[in-house]
Amino acid sequence: MAEDPKKESDKGLSPFSRRVGAQAARKLKVQGQVNHTVWFGLGMMGLVGWSVAIPTLLGAGLGIWLDKHYPGSHSWTLALLVAGLCLGCFNAWRWLVKEEQAIREEGENDHE
Repeated sequence: MAEDPKKESDKGLSPFSRRVGAQAARKLKVQGQVNHTVWFGLGMMGLVGWSVAIPTLLGAGLGIWLDKHYPGSHSWTLALLVAGLCLGCFNAWRWLVKEEQAIREEGENDHE
């Protein structure tokens, strides 16, 4: 079969020109695939916000229930509120790292 026309046209170009061309092609590909609007950005912020808020609220709710049913010298509400907040922040951080890694892998696949 014939070679890839893209690779065939790149034969006479310098490495720098090929790299710039690949970056431009990647930008055009992303612009065509994803429409990054204000609503998209707000949605992403909301997703990260909810991934922190839900474990925090669940921890506080469980803490309130424990304080009512098993009162003690320390506050279960405060302890589980902080634990929920930490868990939510860890979840958001892990999700953002995973998204960044997916973007990098897509960029590396475009270079091949």
